[in-house]
Amino acid sequence: MKTIAIISQKGGAGKTTLSVHLATAAALAGHNAAIIDLDPQGTAASWGDRREAETPEVVSGQAARLSVLIEAAEANEADFLILDTAPNADQTALRAAQIADVVLIPCRAATFDLEAIQATLTLGQLAQKPAFVVLNAIPPRSGIGREAAEGLIAQGAKVAPVMLSQRAAFTHGVIDGRTAQEFEPDGKAAEEIGSLYAWLCGIVGMPTCGRVRKAA
Repeated sequence: MKTIAIISQKGGAGKTTLSVHLATAAALAGHNAAIIDLDPQGTAASWGDRREAETPEVVSGQAARLSVLIEAAEANEADFLILDTAPNADQTALRAAQIADVVLIPCRAATFDLEAIQATLTLGQLAQKPAFVVLNAIPPRSGIGREAAEGLIAQGAKVAPVMLSQRAAFTHGVIDGRTAQEFEPDGKAAEEIGSLYAWLCGIVGMPTCGRVRKAA
């Protein structure tokens, strides 16, 4: 089972959007995918409640039960597990990062967001796990994302090669428990998620396509 922790000290960075889209990409590709929602706001869990499809499974949990929840995911033969954390660089986020195979840090290309990312990057370093910034909500056809990536790399951060643009499909798709891949399969948002998912599979050493054996 490959485990991905999605952490960010800054609220509104797009953690849950990234969580549900990557988990759904894995599910659509045939993997047993699941999300553990560790955020008390329960945004991912609410999305899961609205979703008609059985996968990915979304479980709302507390940090104290994280080990038990991960054991349950393994018992259910999950291949791909997302840990969606609260917007805090705290012990829960650190624990999730330590458990994960890789850490993803969503970040908007705005000054306040970029300034606030250092605490999250430090947390990734403390966990001693590979950590990558995923630039999110980038205005299409602008150089802002490239400039932000160059600035982060200059600070020593690793940046995912795929950025997510500010597209309506990301917002509209989740309203009824779907994602951009399902709302507009041939759209640009779905293409970006597909590329990010394929890159992530390469990072964690997982085939992009799987064969579901049992519901996660």
